[in-house]
Amino acid sequence: MAMAARIRSTYPLFHRVFRSDFSFHTPRSTIHQTLLCSKLSKNYSTASPEKDEKVKVPLALFGGSGNYASALYLAAVKGNALDKVECELLDLVKASKNSQLFSQFTKDLSVPAETRVKAINEICGEAKFSDLTKNFLVILAENGRLRHIESIAKRFVELTMAHKGEVKAIVTSVIPLPPQEEKELKETLQEIIGQGKQVKLEQKIDPSILGGLVVEYGQKVFDMSIKTRARQMEKFLREPINFGSI
Repeated sequence: MAMAARIRSTYPLFHRVFRSDFSFHTPRSTIHQTLLCSKLSKNYSTASPEKDEKVKVPLALFGGSGNYASALYLAAVKGNALDKVECELLDLVKASKNSQLFSQFTKDLSVPAETRVKAINEICGEAKFSDLTKNFLVILAENGRLRHIESIAKRFVELTMAHKGEVKAIVTSVIPLPPQEEKELKETLQEIIGQGKQVKLEQKIDPSILGGLVVEYGQKVFDMSIKTRARQMEKFLREPINFGSI
């Protein structure tokens, strides 16, 4: 919370940087962007040969966001800064959602790379981010990938949870579950998933399901909502009756 407050305090500074530097533009060639991606892989995905054999991503992630998240994960593990980097990324994502200007800034590719880098350096400095997180965000800024920061952070959290042996389970209900029901549901899921994994329960409120629960974890979905039951009943009632079989 304190870190998020520090990020919010940088908004006036961000306004100044953004407005003063937006007047110039330096094109970024495809070759230069490729070199920067190679730099990311070199700086964050490798260390000594001995360490490379020991540090591996716990999940195989694909796509641009997955590649960036995996590279950052390797660097964070080697730097013993996994929790700190995760906290900083999530704080940045949360703060960006509270600032329309910053959100627009990260998505606007017409903003010069120099402006993006300068703004990120200033914001990370004011928020007292670690050098690892700051350098990673600078590379995203240079490559025009800041617009993917939310998806990168999401994939990074997937890696940190796998690293800790955690399994995220999302339970959707109409109203928040009472503590005792939440406890019982978590214990039931823990029994299903088994030992060696720790269930991390996240509640989600959705009045549209009308009642009941929808539980999701991994690739599995258990839909016990009244909405789904009503649809199934409606489908059953609409099916023609074969009187020949009676």
